[in-house]
Amino acid sequence: MYLEQIMTMLGLSDLQFALAVIGVLILLLIIIFNIKNAYAQKKAQEQDEYSSDDRFPREPTFGQSLTDAESEERSEPSFDNRLYQSNLQPEKFAIDPRIDCVITLRFDEAISGAEILDEVSTWTDLGSQASARWMCEGLNADVDAAEAWEELNPEATYSELQLAIQLASRRGPIGVLELSDFCSRAQALAETLGSQIDMPSVSTMLESAKELDGMAADSDIQLSINILLDEPCPWGNFDALMRQRGFKLARNGRQYDYYSNGALIFSSSELDPNRTVTQLTLLLDVPLLAQDERAFERMLDEGVEIAKVVHGRLVDDNGINLSEAAVISIRQHLDVLYANLEKSGVPSGSSTASRLFS
Repeated sequence: MYLEQIMTMLGLSDLQFALAVIGVLILLLIIIFNIKNAYAQKKAQEQDEYSSDDRFPREPTFGQSLTDAESEERSEPSFDNRLYQSNLQPEKFAIDPRIDCVITLRFDEAISGAEILDEVSTWTDLGSQASARWMCEGLNADVDAAEAWEELNPEATYSELQLAIQLASRRGPIGVLELSDFCSRAQALAETLGSQIDMPSVSTMLESAKELDGMAADSDIQLSINILLDEPCPWGNFDALMRQRGFKLARNGRQYDYYSNGALIFSSSELDPNRTVTQLTLLLDVPLLAQDERAFERMLDEGVEIAKVVHGRLVDDNGINLSEAAVISIRQHLDVLYANLEKSGVPSGSSTASRLFS
């Protein structure tokens, strides 16, 4: 009766009133949905901000283990690509045509480093947006200066300029948009400075990047050695042992690093300080260390010594005792790997390898 009075007052028929009610209900549902969606987005954003500092950074790696076929036939210390954070000190790198796209600018008259630096200072956005490292070096015009490329000095003058961007890294080969943008900037800089420019084609550099990435994929190997403890070891005792063996606890307090002459040789997998230790895995990033470091042998020796103290044993990823045959096979694979890196012009442990496998 009450509804009929309202319909009469509004001059609505039964159909019109029903449609009006449906419209109101749909509007209410839309409002409720928007409120819930906004609330969910806010909670997700808060969660992201809360957890951003604790995320373990992960990067895509180049490829696979040394030989997939052999890994299916037998188990041995893992040749995988898991990356770990190293504490290596920052290192200054030089332009390297083996892994860089190099563009050369030649000046009719020497130009000051200050003028060049002022022009490229606007390229800071390139460093923040790009996944590849770019660099700039000049050839000093001073007759008394060494005839070598150097980092730009605002007080010096230069007859030539080199601009370079890295073609590949563990993130993969450089993309066409990124490379094209860099080349466009170099072209514009040459016009601004009134210089001649020697620049390879984008297609040629993209092909070089693809080949470099393929080579790196075959060489980006990480070795692991597993130590299985027969009895759980309290964290305090384990920590004391690792420090006695020369390991240093990493900043995250969950893994150990082994150094030699200030350089990181290998690390452990992450452990939980609040639990007893039942297994330890030592990890070696092969391309980052020179063959002369004998990194695998040193890691193997440490694994053996630690196993003796904790009454443990070296095992493969399936928990089977590590055999001498498996160790010999690893050594043979490493010899081939080091030789291939040398042949490719990227010796293991070199600054070039540090850049490529980063």
